[in-house]
Amino acid sequence: MALTGLDIFKLLPKTNCKKCGMPTCLAFAMQLAQKRAELTSCPDVSEEAKQTLAAAAAPPVRQVKFGTGDSKVQMGQETVLFRHEEKFYDPTILAATASDQLQGDDLIQRIKAINGLQFDRVGTHVAVNALAIVNDTGSPESFATAVAAACENSKLALILIADSPQAIGAALGKCADKVPLIASASADTVEAMAKLAKENKCPLVVKAETLDGLVELTEKAKGAGVEDIVLSLEGTSLKEQLYGGSSIRKLALKKSFRALGYPIFSLASGKTDDERISAGAALICKYSSVVVVDSINPAVFLPLLTTVMNVYCDPQKPVQVESKLYAIGEPDETSPVIFTTNFSLTYYTVESDVEASRVPTHILVVDTEGTSVLTAYSGDKLNEKAVADTINKLDVEKQVSHRKLIIPGYVAVMSGKLEEATGWEVMVGPRESSMLPKYLQEVWS
Repeated sequence: MALTGLDIFKLLPKTNCKKCGMPTCLAFAMQLAQKRAELTSCPDVSEEAKQTLAAAAAPPVRQVKFGTGDSKVQMGQETVLFRHEEKFYDPTILAATASDQLQGDDLIQRIKAINGLQFDRVGTHVAVNALAIVNDTGSPESFATAVAAACENSKLALILIADSPQAIGAALGKCADKVPLIASASADTVEAMAKLAKENKCPLVVKAETLDGLVELTEKAKGAGVEDIVLSLEGTSLKEQLYGGSSIRKLALKKSFRALGYPIFSLASGKTDDERISAGAALICKYSSVVVVDSINPAVFLPLLTTVMNVYCDPQKPVQVESKLYAIGEPDETSPVIFTTNFSLTYYTVESDVEASRVPTHILVVDTEGTSVLTAYSGDKLNEKAVADTINKLDVEKQVSHRKLIIPGYVAVMSGKLEEATGWEVMVGPRESSMLPKYLQEVWS
């Protein structure tokens, strides 16, 4: 739990020396409590106080990283239970599996298929973050061979999934420099797994069926010198995983229970792709920081990546596109000009419907701080001045020979003032974007 100003004051030297720039130590303590000052501003604070304050200031959920270079991923460091309270910071890491039962070209083709699980959605590139190699054979040699193939054919962050410390040890001999996530240590193997994790400076997943079991394992892993720990409730139903995930997050955030203050690792199991999608989406929503899916089907991962986008976007900052003049098809100086707002979903809906019309078109995107047409208009972020300024700023008049502007039907009321502000002829388009193909083909032409 965060320390109050009075708690912090008790740890300060109480000399009121003003070296920190504050008139009193109490005033400085209040600023520290509100995170408006740094402890380093006090030159006389004791080492004991520094350690106490540093521990109190540490995030309730530890941040854990694995992978290297551009493929490095991070998880944890969350501070709220619900997104609307602030926002979530480190998006869920999605991983696809490759079994060490596969050999040769079959294994390489599976790895390349996982590399290709990438999509562009509403202007954002999303992709699977990690490759999970699974020790289904039980053989350390087969596992090490599969891991070596993964290192050679993929740049994704690695997850090593094996119950045997011998298999993990053999695999680390091929990929320790890649800083993989080791999964998972049980009550029987935690000492050996923790030793491997510490020696190779890799994060470690500990697994148990109960929260008490996880607490016991985290204490053992920490005692062995492992700081980067990930929790896994394995051997339980999806319902119990969701309940457990919520309990872990609540205990870490609300009770400052450090033994459970770690990210969560989950397997999205299911006999069919639909079941895997449902399980994966539910786990993403209930605080899983890593979700491993036994599939390479793009139809499984696109909805899961979309779920991650939706859950981890900033609720106070809508997804936006750049305000500029977009060319759809190959428009020329005689092509129509349509305007819309820079709310990402609005723009890509309009873009899709314009493409469907097969009429080359200019789309003028007006900056409305990422709000939709009606929302922007009702908030006065979309008005005749905003549109006129955008036309002038982007030199739209130099791009077309005509002076005709198609506006959304829902804001037809602004057509008169818009004509006065721009000197352009305003044409009122359809209310619904889905009617644009018919409008462009019949009304414009």
